[in-house]
Amino acid sequence: MQLKLARVGKKVGAETWLHPLDLAPRESAVTVLLGVTRAGKTSLMRLMAGLDAPTTGRILVDDTDVTGLPVRHRNVAMVYQQFINYPSMTVAANIASPLRLRGQTDCMPRVREIARALHIDEFLDRLPAELSGGQQQRVALARALAKDAPLMLLDEPLVNLDYKLREELREELGALFEQGRSTVIYATTEPGEALLLGGYTAVLDQGELLQYGPTLDVFRRPASIRVARAFSDPPMNFLAARADRAAVSLRALTDVNLPAGRDVPDGDVTVGLRAAD
Repeated sequence: MQLKLARVGKKVGAETWLHPLDLAPRESAVTVLLGVTRAGKTSLMRLMAGLDAPTTGRILVDDTDVTGLPVRHRNVAMVYQQFINYPSMTVAANIASPLRLRGQTDCMPRVREIARALHIDEFLDRLPAELSGGQQQRVALARALAKDAPLMLLDEPLVNLDYKLREELREELGALFEQGRSTVIYATTEPGEALLLGGYTAVLDQGELLQYGPTLDVFRRPASIRVARAFSDPPMNFLAARADRAAVSLRALTDVNLPAGRDVPDGDVTVGLRAAD
């Protein structure tokens, strides 16, 4: 499925939540929406899902205009920060629910396969309330994976889990995404998560799309200081400097020699230094 956003923007009253942007996430790949809280990630995902309508612009799916088409008429799977499961249904029934909604009767082989991949196969006969928070989030993720929707949206799905569990699930999700056919949009505030998931990254800041491309390219060649700052953990230090063709002179500090063969234009520049530099 090819999703395209053409000059899509969102205003609420006098406040601009998203400035008009163009974005065409790579089909059947993972695109990470990276940015701090209130950068516009959730607003953008809600437009993609059909939960909200844009103020300006068009949303196209396979060149068909779906702008304003409500979510119930779109084949989309979405996972939120807070896990959402059917409390009166077993784990197995929760995972099987999207399969049964489309008329599939023999659901259990697929349910067991996904549950095994997310290490919740031993809990299939339990109710969600009998599980830990991390296990409940795995159930929500399993249900989204079972739907096998062409567009899967994950809005910081691991943010409320403890560090160890987040690390485990990141690796598992990366492997599962590679096996699937869905176009995956994954929102996070953590640069390390974007690097681990790989694929492509769209950097958002204050409702603006700053840069989109392969994750390593965006990380290694940020288009602006704002992108470099957003894609830095721990935060970069920015220092005023003056560049000539051989070196960068940090004001009141020592010279920083550039790699051999790399030229820079003369003039005032801003140098960003990561912890490893």
